[in-house]
Amino acid sequence: MLPEEAPARAHHDMGGVSRFACEPVDKSHREMTAFDRQVDALRQVLGATGLFSTDEMRRGIEGLPPDVYDRSSYYQRWLFSMVTVMLEKGVITEAELRSELAA
Repeated sequence: MLPEEAPARAHHDMGGVSRFACEPVDKSHREMTAFDRQVDALRQVLGATGLFSTDEMRRGIEGLPPDVYDRSSYYQRWLFSMVTVMLEKGVITEAELRSELAA
């Protein structure tokens, strides 16, 4: 790569992008919702059993399509990542997932 060529940014990589740097950061405390707690608990169980790692979580989140990433909450991104990795590893099948979602 030539020095003047910058690598393309991934969609999630917003650091230093002026349109985001100009927005104030909300530093107020935010209580976790029941959904947030359930997703966090699932992540803890998957991690404790060795089925899911922090690196896999990050890869799954960073691999979300830009439109999904933008419209999803922090914990929704976590859940999408966990589901994707569990499908990839064969821990669950798409048919099992669809069946549970329909129930």
